[in-house]
Amino acid sequence: MTGQKRVVTITLIAVGSATGLVSIIVLLILLVRRQIKRKKNRQNNSVAMFKVLLKHYTYAEVKKITKSFSHTIGKGGFGTVYGGNLCNGRKVAVKVLKDSTGNGEDFINEVASMSQTSHINIVSLLGFCYEGSKRAIIYEFLENGSLDQFISRKKPLNLDVATLYGIALGVARGLEYLHNGCKTRIVHFDIKPQNILLDGNLCPKVSDFGLAKLCEKRESIVSLIDMRGTIGYIAPEVFSRMYGGISYKSDVYSYGMLVIEMLGARTKEIIETTASNATSVYFPDWIYDDLENGQQTWILGDEVTTEENEIAKKMILVSLWCIQPCPMDRPPMNRVVEMLEGSLDSLETPPKPSMHISRGLVTDQSSSLPSFSHGQEVGGNTETFDSINI
Repeated sequence: MTGQKRVVTITLIAVGSATGLVSIIVLLILLVRRQIKRKKNRQNNSVAMFKVLLKHYTYAEVKKITKSFSHTIGKGGFGTVYGGNLCNGRKVAVKVLKDSTGNGEDFINEVASMSQTSHINIVSLLGFCYEGSKRAIIYEFLENGSLDQFISRKKPLNLDVATLYGIALGVARGLEYLHNGCKTRIVHFDIKPQNILLDGNLCPKVSDFGLAKLCEKRESIVSLIDMRGTIGYIAPEVFSRMYGGISYKSDVYSYGMLVIEMLGARTKEIIETTASNATSVYFPDWIYDDLENGQQTWILGDEVTTEENEIAKKMILVSLWCIQPCPMDRPPMNRVVEMLEGSLDSLETPPKPSMHISRGLVTDQSSSLPSFSHGQEVGGNTETFDSINI
């Protein structure tokens, strides 16, 4: 009898363990399904909310607006941008996302971000289409396309220093609005020349919110499960937490690199001369030497006025503050606006970083180096729009 009891006990334990294991597996499956259902419900609720707040277009209407997609403005990894006209004659840009975009998370993210904005330096969202796998976003059309074509090495269109300053200040005001002026803080995560559009008066507008993240204003650190941004503009902390947490200060870094590129400090010739020093490429410390010597001819040429020289120097100093390796050392965007609007005499030269970036980190994380070509995105898709990128 003792042997039989032992067999029965072992059998009961085995059956109980198997039942428990099956129960756990079933429970996990149910939890995963619930999470998927909740996520789908949130997306459906978001779409329903957008239909109330924004103009919703059917796919047939989008085809009519774009004349069956006959006028291509630009192409990118997310899809294609077409020119079109609304029924009232207003010119618009229509970004049609690829059918393979998946569950539409990037689409929902962009529409959610844009639906909360209203600022002269932010591209206006006019409507959207969400019909099965067909998704499109309708924006205002901007005559002068992207800033990239004005500062590109391939086809630069010359802008004087005062105009460059006005564009830099406008972008700063747009970012300051996203960080502090919206009900919910928006961190863009992809500030670059291709995502700055210019209207007929060269007024800059921040566009393309596909990688943006919404967060509460009281939140200082942003949680990311993926790396996002564009090579050459991504803040160091996005690559390595040794610099600190990811926050809205990551946009500040990207803005600093944008201004540096606007000023011509990242031209091919200069990068080639510094290519032997990886840390110099990562952080343009040679600019400090030029500041000390009063040499900004790489921006303005030989013939410059005193006013132009002061404007350029102010932009340099502000950009150097913005690209400090440690996020805590970078000013918030409202301070950046104040610095740009203030006098040059009130600006101090930022401390020259000791470059606590190890040579191995710079080499291994080479995608952070500004010497790479434009348009290569991380955590998103490549965008290489020729004249407009939204």
